[in-house]
Order: sequence, then C-alpha cells, then structure tokens
Amino acid sequence: MNTAIAKRTDETVTAPLQFTVNDGKPLIAKVFREGEGLDERSGTFEWRDVEIHDGRAIADQLDLDREGFQLIRHQSAVSNWFDAEEVRRVGYPETEMLLKAITGCSKVVVFDHTPRIDDEALQMERALRPPAKIVHNDFIPESAEQRVRDLLPADEAEALLKKRFGSINVWRPIKGPVETAPLVICGYGDMRDEDLIISERHYPDGRIGRIYNVAYNPAQRWTYFPHMMPDEAVLLKCYDSLTDGTARWTAHGSFQPPNKPADAAPRESVELRTMIFWE
Repeated sequence: MNTAIAKRTDETVTAPLQFTVNDGKPLIAKVFREGEGLDERSGTFEWRDVEIHDGRAIADQLDLDREGFQLIRHQSAVSNWFDAEEVRRVGYPETEMLLKAITGCSKVVVFDHTPRIDDEALQMERALRPPAKIVHNDFIPESAEQRVRDLLPADEAEALLKKRFGSINVWRPIKGPVETAPLVICGYGDMRDEDLIISERHYPDGRIGRIYNVAYNPAQRWTYFPHMMPDEAVLLKCYDSLTDGTARWTAHGSFQPPNKPADAAPRESVELRTMIFWE
C-alpha cells in the first residue's frame, strides 16, 4: 500500500476557528436526524483568529501514536459515498483492512459514517450534514467505553475493555480539491487537559454521548492539509486507552481559508468512525 504524500509549497494561513467558552454553563447539543435541521446547542462559543499550519510539509513525520493524526494516500473502491448501502458493503471492510495494516490492531468495528457538504441548499435538499465548525474531539474516556458496550455483546465488550482499545476516524474528500471548509486538527501534544470541556450530545433514539469541546488556548498548534483529493485520507485518533504518553485524542473542526477561490466548489467529504482493539 503506497501511502506517500507529496509535499507542496507552504500555505499556512490565519483564519477564525470556533471555540467553546469555559464559563460553567451546561453544554448540550440536541442532535436531529439528517435532513431535519441543525443541532440545537446550549453554551457559549467564540471565534478566534489562529495560525493554521500547512501540514503537508511535515506529513511524512506525523504518527498516530505521537501526534494523534496522520495523512495517508489511499484509493477507495467506493464509487458513490452518498449510497449508504455501498459504503457499508465496500467502504466499511476496506476501512477495517486499512486500519489493521496501519495500526497493527487485531479488530476494527466501523460503526457509522457521515457524508457532509459545505452548501446550505444542498444540505437540506439531500438531507446532508454541514462541516463541523466547533472544534471538538468525539469521545471522553467514559463515553468511549460505553460506545464499546453499545456496539458489542456484553461478554466480548468487557473482555476487550481490559486491553488496549481506541477510536479512529477516517476522514476523506468525496471529490477534490477541497477548497472550502477544510478539516483543521490540533494534535495531542498541542492541547492541555484544561482546554477540554465535556459536552453532551442527545440523540433522537435517547442515547446520550459525551465529547470534548475545546476552549481557546494561544499555545495550541492547528494544522490542515491544503487541497486534499479523494485518494487521500486523514486518520484522526479520537480515543486511546493507553496512559503512557501515547497520543490519546486530537481536536478537529473546519474553517474557511482566506485564500479560497471565488468560484470554489463546496467541500464534499465523508468520515467513517471506528472502534479498534489490540490483543
């Protein structure tokens, strides 16, 4: 598998990101089904201008267990990412194989996927979600453990939770180059624990998920990969049970590049969410 990424000229930019203000107010997002409207949120949010570094210059140095994210080259066999049945039939198995090869894990469970488009009219017309703007991480430790219990039979879940496990999102463009709302990432070592604020997500089926929202900290370092193409993917670690200094999570969201073309095509992307297990 050729995962080499070509380096490009520097496109580091300054742009606003949406952060959460840690003012003690409850953070609750009421999540609607796709096509039924945007999440309803409580809490206080703010936009801060930050420097966002071009990660292509260091792409060959990034490591999931050190920075918590990685850019790879990977050609998917999925022909239509908006066809949920095809994604489950083709995309889920190939994602399992990809993550086993890269991480050395023994088991991968792809538990859902979300296509997104950066166009309000098409979001409503096609029942799609927009790019996530608020910077966040998908799990806290307790919710990662609960997700395993939700996905697997009780005996298997409890046995796997005694060993190393984690969660990785595989994020990729549906078409490219990505010119609006690119993915932005903050690595594990570039955040402090006090930057992380627990937020609840209340789903239509009654399930409550808990994630980390992120408060602004000028010491954070934010990264993106300009002009991503469909044969590229970003691996985002959302959880790792190890506590030995291995990267446990990252933060991610999206932003609008100040240098995007006036006629830029709206971003279309998909992320596949997984739980992974090591023997």
